[in-house]
Amino acid sequence: MTSQSQGIQQLLQAEKRAKDKLEEAKKRKGKRLRQAKEEATAEIDHYRLQREKEFRNKETNVMGSQGNFSAKIEEQTAEAIRNLTSSYHRNMESMMKKLLSTVFDISPEIHPNFRPAV
Repeated sequence: MTSQSQGIQQLLQAEKRAKDKLEEAKKRKGKRLRQAKEEATAEIDHYRLQREKEFRNKETNVMGSQGNFSAKIEEQTAEAIRNLTSSYHRNMESMMKKLLSTVFDISPEIHPNFRPAV
């Protein structure tokens, strides 16, 4: 009987050791999963920063060339405004004379369709 109880005791101790090892393995697995998640997050952040830096560089290159285009457009617009202003000043006097002559120089005429009343 004592040998049976010793065998049972050994089995219970072996079961307890297995259970402890299983618990320890689960803890290591959980710890490793958290660590892997942290590493993945760090890697993702690093990749995101790298891609954002590349994007900013490309954006700067493109916007720099657009800045040149906008400067050229501003220059062309200013030139067109100067041309229109000078044209206005050159032609203002003659246009005012034509307009005033059209308004004030009235020559009264009878309309061709007018029929005097009998």
